Amino acid sequence: MSSAATTATDILPERAAGPAERATSRPRTARIRAALRRHRADLAVSLFFVVLAGWLIHGLWPHPGTRTLALNPADQALYEWFLAVDARALLGDFGLLTDRLNAPEGVNLMANTSVIALGVLLAPVTLLLGAPVTFALLAAANVAGTAIAWYLLFTRLLRARRLAAGLGAGLCGFGPGMVSQTNSHLHMTAQWLVPVIVWLVVRLLRAADPRRLGAVGTADGIVRAGADRRRMVSSAVGLAATVSAQVFIGEEVLFLAAVTMLIMAVTCAVVDRELTRRALPGFAAGMALATGLAALVLAYPLWFQFAGPQGVADGVFNPLHFSADLRSWTAISPLSVAGSESAAALTTGPAEYNTFLGWPLLLVTVGCAVWLGRRRTVACACVVAAVVMAALSLGPALVLGGTRTGVPGPYALLAGLPVVDGALPMRFALALLPLIGTLLALAVDRALRGTGRARRLLPAAVGAALLPLLPTPLPTVERPPLPEFVSGGHWRACVEPGGVLVPVPLPSPKDPWPMRWAAAADAAFRLPEGFFIGPYGRRATAAFGTYPRPTSRLLADVGKRGGRPVIGPEQRRQAARDVDFWDASCVALADGTPHAESLRIVLEQLYGPSTRIADAWIWRV
Repeated sequence: MSSAATTATDILPERAAGPAERATSRPRTARIRAALRRHRADLAVSLFFVVLAGWLIHGLWPHPGTRTLALNPADQALYEWFLAVDARALLGDFGLLTDRLNAPEGVNLMANTSVIALGVLLAPVTLLLGAPVTFALLAAANVAGTAIAWYLLFTRLLRARRLAAGLGAGLCGFGPGMVSQTNSHLHMTAQWLVPVIVWLVVRLLRAADPRRLGAVGTADGIVRAGADRRRMVSSAVGLAATVSAQVFIGEEVLFLAAVTMLIMAVTCAVVDRELTRRALPGFAAGMALATGLAALVLAYPLWFQFAGPQGVADGVFNPLHFSADLRSWTAISPLSVAGSESAAALTTGPAEYNTFLGWPLLLVTVGCAVWLGRRRTVACACVVAAVVMAALSLGPALVLGGTRTGVPGPYALLAGLPVVDGALPMRFALALLPLIGTLLALAVDRALRGTGRARRLLPAAVGAALLPLLPTPLPTVERPPLPEFVSGGHWRACVEPGGVLVPVPLPSPKDPWPMRWAAAADAAFRLPEGFFIGPYGRRATAAFGTYPRPTSRLLADVGKRGGRPVIGPEQRRQAARDVDFWDASCVALADGTPHAESLRIVLEQLYGPSTRIADAWIWRV
């Protein structure tokens, strides 16, 4: 259109261009610059969150393949394998039951936190640059994306001022729980769709409110009613699509969001009964439509997760072990600038500092809630939801300073319920980050719109409470380089693509390191056993890993202790049965493996003479 206008001007120079033509002929770059100027403050806030996320995990760069998160390296190896398997969708080689681990029985990806949507979305990065690069990008993108999404929700939906929205969103994306979960829990930090779900639910509610309908139009009421019905339908369709996508990213986050929003919805219904009477019929219809559409998409995957091959219907974690300590609420995370390593004893590990909010933030939050009062229904709903989710995080029995008191916690009422078993009690506390963030945004925004002392004091108090929680970079360490046998592609001389390669020792939940071999090879070959969730507990309940075969146990013992156990005919026959069970093509022992010489001697007694390929000994079985 721009070129057409220019041509017309050249042909008829005596005719002055009109306003419409001048607007049309304006270069696209000028329009882009104008848009950037309008949104430069939002872009600056978003850039700040991106830089903060990059600084948080900068220890993985510039070579993610040789670095690992020091506080949870095993889970990083697991997620890199997930990303490699997910990326095979781009090659047309993907299924919800994968045969690339736990050969020959496979692994149910829906029963594991396999971040399928993220892995498929970034498959080109994984196939071109490797799974460690994808992992490092996602570790930063998840926290930055979550903060940006909440910032946009606060500024657009709540109409909060940018400072207020930035403070609240910063807590949502970089609060202690999010930072600690960044230690290899990609499924827990990918929360950037939650604000979208909240926005769609509110959009549906507004479309269902007939008072809003009447306030918009007069003469064309019928047309407006149709428009609102279309808005309800579009909100329901969008909600179904977003929820479905979140299932394939992280179901636990969706579960926590659903519980939180249900509590808030009930609270809003009680506080604002007039709105409930007006909007409930239309809202219920819209939610029914969204539920039905999501069920069409998710019915088979969820059936596959709970009742399909290698599926599990229960959780693998003991709620008693993963209950939040009462004292942890006033402690500050060791991963924060004001934290102390002594506080680490108040939780199960460095990836679960979910309740470490510190007393300054708790006090300021209570003050903001009291100051807001019941002026805003949403503030009241946030307070109720925060109290309930905090109570549920305490687990089935209260813990104080590491000691189980025997006093039942509210979670005991939910224990044993389907789906609930899959969520760790202490992770209910993760919902408090957006709830508190919303309260802080509302309070600071109200203060900034006022003229009294609160205009200065309240934002300063919120900033002071958040300052001790600023995250420090996650510690990283060097990890052993992959053997040339794998990185150089020499494994192809040992096993054909799709065949079973047996690394020695075999991967296990405690020692999953050989899974890095498969991740580096884009999961082109299969592995026996490994680190995953499957139905290998008592009475086919959920458990980590599978039953190790006798030869696997023998090799694992030699790999840990060394020595040369006696190998007789029975051990050799068992070794033959085990490779037959695995349908293995090749057994490989790489240089640098602990007690490699002892393992090589044992393997030669089991499988005969070895062959040298690159930096590995192999046995074609």
